[in-house]
Amino acid sequence: MLSYQHGYHAGNAADVHKHALLSWTLAYMVRKDKAISYLETHAGRGAYDLDGPAAAVTGEARTGVDRLLHRFPPDHPYVAALTRFRAENGARSYPGSPLLAALTLRPFDKIDLAELHPAEHGALIEAMPAGPNTRIHRRDGLEMAKALTPPDPRRGLMLIDPSWEVKADYTRLATLLPVIHRKWGVGVLMLWYPILPDRRHLPMTRTLRDAMPEALVHEVRFPPARPGHGMEGSGMVVVNPPWGMEGEMARLSRIFEEAADG
Repeated sequence: MLSYQHGYHAGNAADVHKHALLSWTLAYMVRKDKAISYLETHAGRGAYDLDGPAAAVTGEARTGVDRLLHRFPPDHPYVAALTRFRAENGARSYPGSPLLAALTLRPFDKIDLAELHPAEHGALIEAMPAGPNTRIHRRDGLEMAKALTPPDPRRGLMLIDPSWEVKADYTRLATLLPVIHRKWGVGVLMLWYPILPDRRHLPMTRTLRDAMPEALVHEVRFPPARPGHGMEGSGMVVVNPPWGMEGEMARLSRIFEEAADG
């Protein structure tokens, strides 16, 4: 959706969940001295100011990264990437998933990012480190996902993180993710979704579990970031999860549960 801008939500609890899993997975994958492909369908602007005007409107980072970061072990890949980014960009800066990926990946890995919103696309170009293996597309992200899979190299990861502002997205992703999996059987596919009071995600996750029984589904709960804010949890579907991911998901569950207990 061209109306969606993630700056209003940067650093919220869902970002922490999503980015912690992404950072852990990428850190695991780069242990091998083999190139990987990283594809992201809804990249956003890449970098955010948690004290900026957009973030100030919602204040969602206060119940997200500001409240949760200290609960992670200091050697967690998410903490390491965030610390490195803030050392260069300021203590209230926050890297979106494209920058988290760039901080973890190597020069010989390939990055393809899609962002359709014109202002967000322009900001993403400014934020991303330039490199011969990085391509930034102004195109529909799900169309890019179909067009570029399987990528070269085939070993890699795709993050799908739409705005979910249209209910039809749930039906669309329930159909599309198995198609991408069939085209790219070795790719790690990570689909983030919000948990809302009406539980509209449930038909989608049931369909995906039936189509890909080996996939992992991980959900965390947290209080709404502000009065009237509907999101009360965050979910991730991971196809072809790396070894050890169930343990990492259990650790994240404990972090969110302990935060909820105060």
